[in-house]
Amino acid sequence: MRAPDFWWREEPAPVARLLAPIGAVYGALAARRMGRAGVAAPCPVVCIGNFTLGGAGKTPTALAVAGLLHDLGRRPVFLSRGYGGRLAGPVRVEPARHGAAEVGDEPLLLARAAPAIVARDRVAGAQACVAAGADIIVMDDGLQNPSLAKTLAIAVFDGAVGLGNGRVFPAGPLRAPAAAQWGRVQAALVIGDGAPGARVLAAAKARGLPGLRGRLVPDPTAAAALRGRPVLAFAGIGRPEKFFASLREIGADLRATRSFPDHHAFTAAEAGALAAEAEAKDLVLVTTEKDRMRWPAGLPVASLPVVLALDEPEALGDLLRGL
Repeated sequence: MRAPDFWWREEPAPVARLLAPIGAVYGALAARRMGRAGVAAPCPVVCIGNFTLGGAGKTPTALAVAGLLHDLGRRPVFLSRGYGGRLAGPVRVEPARHGAAEVGDEPLLLARAAPAIVARDRVAGAQACVAAGADIIVMDDGLQNPSLAKTLAIAVFDGAVGLGNGRVFPAGPLRAPAAAQWGRVQAALVIGDGAPGARVLAAAKARGLPGLRGRLVPDPTAAAALRGRPVLAFAGIGRPEKFFASLREIGADLRATRSFPDHHAFTAAEAGALAAEAEAKDLVLVTTEKDRMRWPAGLPVASLPVVLALDEPEALGDLLRGL
């Protein structure tokens, strides 16, 4: 789904107030579900989640966590639900054999860095991770899913929007009441700048939780190739405007943009229309690395990969070292 603009406005919106009773019911059920005890995995589980619907930078964070764990001599294996894929799993992701329609877009990115297991049943998925050689599991998403106990849960926030309007879906972007979610995490990571992110860090500090900061840094080679070029940019992520802002920051000449819902499955007709428009206007067609995983084969498209740069990587390393 495409997140409505009023979710991210802190001032009260009439539609948010109208939907608040539904959000209260949904939030109560979500909080009760989060309170259930999960099954202990055969090895430690690091969960990278977020409080809100849509993207906040979980996948780059999961990749950064796996890199730090490798440096510590650990054997991380990723565990993902495989949102958008049709395979229930558990199945080990093989990028040469699987596509986004089978396993989802994020697992294809994760599998480039370490073994990745897709499983809708998180407990069965954890067993498959261990069978794949894991001595520690890195979950991409799943904070609100209680089935598997988490050893360390890190909540990721977009610094530009934080908790949005602070209301629970559908009145706002929260997956469950913020208070219930704070009680389930051991650290907060804010990606990017903004007053909403600063307030998140203050809330974490008030609860005695470590507050980490980071930013998404574009791949320098890809950025250089797009600098000064006229582009038609499209994205199907939680907040497409974040991607468009990144293109402007690297110096791309943004001539046109197209936004799609998060995890949008591009049809051949949609992809063909975008490619034809870019060709007719002599523009470079460019998208996110995640969206490229869902792009039909055979049609040209450029992408702008990003990686997480932590302000204090040693702080995250300290959290992981004791697991």
